[in-house]
Amino acid sequence: MGSRLCKTKSESEATDPAPKCSLVLNLTRRGLKDIPSETWSQSDLLKLNLSLNLLRSVSPQVCVLKNLRVLNLWGNQLTSLPAEIGTLQKLRVLFLSRNKLTEIPEELGQCTELEVLLLLLLLLLLLLLLLLLFLLLSSSSCPQVLSASQNLLKSLPWSLSNLQNLRKLNLSNNELIYLPTCVYSLKSLVFLHLGWNLLESLAENIESLKNLRTLILEGNHLSCVPKALCALSRSAVTRARTRTRTGTEPRPEPRP
Repeated sequence: MGSRLCKTKSESEATDPAPKCSLVLNLTRRGLKDIPSETWSQSDLLKLNLSLNLLRSVSPQVCVLKNLRVLNLWGNQLTSLPAEIGTLQKLRVLFLSRNKLTEIPEELGQCTELEVLLLLLLLLLLLLLLLLLFLLLSSSSCPQVLSASQNLLKSLPWSLSNLQNLRKLNLSNNELIYLPTCVYSLKSLVFLHLGWNLLESLAENIESLKNLRTLILEGNHLSCVPKALCALSRSAVTRARTRTRTGTEPRPEPRP
């Protein structure tokens, strides 16, 4: 009878589906300097949280995580991203805030599932709430977010113009002197945050962003705004804050 019980248990383990927790890997606040090698063997991962560690780089082996929907690298010491990140064709959410990035790789433009590109430094409480929300929602209903702010970005790759479903773009708290040309091609944008950069002007073709509803420009060196922007404002769908900074005042923590 004992052997029969063992057989029944074995059969039960073989037929039970893998637990959902195997699709989510949370390695936040572990003091990691490198991503554990075991991570690359979990090709079924949907969500990987590596936030608030000491990572300086991401291995090209990230390309094996073909099913990844959410990748959280918030609050590390990254100076660059591997080109292989462009192979994550199912990626919908990418958090890169609070790193030391100076550029975004061209290959990121291949991640056409991305619908929201956020380069905003979120308050910690709001971030924790969002992460909890992502864990609770199914992958099909999960918001598509790319968060990568409080960096040293001076430009963006032209390939980001491929993200035609992008609705929210936040480039605040970087070092942009001009608005990258690719942004004017993002026709689906409804939210654009350019606060606390080094912008001196905006091009007239800002009017090509017909769906834009919120535009934040505060904390730049703008002396005037394009007439096209005024036309958008009169349509009562654009909200722009344009308070400029003198160059001597410190950048505040951005508000969510």
